[in-house]
Amino acid sequence: MKNRPDVDFVIFDLGNVLIDIDYTHAMDLMKSALPANLHDRVDHCYTANFHKAYEKGQISSAEFRQEFRHYFQTNWSDAEVDYYWNSLLGSIPAHRLDLVRQLKDQYQVGILSNTNEIHVDAVHALLQAEYGMPNFYPLFDRVFYSQEMGLAKPSAAIYQQLLLDLDTLPSRVLFFDDLLANVEGAAAVGIQAVQVTGPNTIFDFFGDV
Repeated sequence: MKNRPDVDFVIFDLGNVLIDIDYTHAMDLMKSALPANLHDRVDHCYTANFHKAYEKGQISSAEFRQEFRHYFQTNWSDAEVDYYWNSLLGSIPAHRLDLVRQLKDQYQVGILSNTNEIHVDAVHALLQAEYGMPNFYPLFDRVFYSQEMGLAKPSAAIYQQLLLDLDTLPSRVLFFDDLLANVEGAAAVGIQAVQVTGPNTIFDFFGDV
């Protein structure tokens, strides 16, 4: 192993760390279904307040879908809302899961993700279809979803809750996330944090496990 970090837990974000995410594809798809005067709304939908509330579990999926329709001034069906909302999700490359399996021999491995019920259901369906796994629990020791925690990165509270649930010190955790703000938020509470800047970052970090 290129790096053999002195930690007990290795925690991964999902989007653009384990799962490929394509915001451009999703936004282009939504824009293709909307009039030009609403395209600016697409550019800001992922930072809209209703999305932030949804990923903290503060509104239900039904409420989110209604907010989504209202935001885009459409009468899209639930299935259409889910289609557009899930269109950013790409593949879960097998070699990333293989790396997790190898790391599990030496560390407890986990997930910490800002996510929501619609995305989670779609990702679980993808796991089942591609790998025969109903969710991440057969592979990961711990799974932390923002929607279930009522908290979201990069707030200090979500990292503090993670440490409390793991019953460990921040120095015993290594965390990978693609967003600098989330990496800085983790580091601010003492967690060892690495920004994932490309598809090979985690492999370059660990080298041959």
